[in-house]
Amino acid sequence: MNLLVYIRTVLWSFIGIGSRSGSSEDLAKVKPLGLFAVAIVLLAAFLFTIFGLANLAVSTLK
Repeated sequence: MNLLVYIRTVLWSFIGIGSRSGSSEDLAKVKPLGLFAVAIVLLAAFLFTIFGLANLAVSTLK
C-alpha cells in the first residue's frame, strides 16, 4: 500500500495536479530516496513506451 502513495505522489507531480494540503501530507509519509527511485522507474517506463511506439510507427511506414 505504501508503494501506491509513492506512485500517486510522483504521478501527481508529473502531471502537476493535487492540492497543497494533500501534497504536504503525502510528503510527510514518504522518504525522499524512495520517491526518487519511483520517479526514475516511472520516467524510464514512460520513455521506453514512447520509444516503442515511435519504432512501431516507423516500422509500419516501411
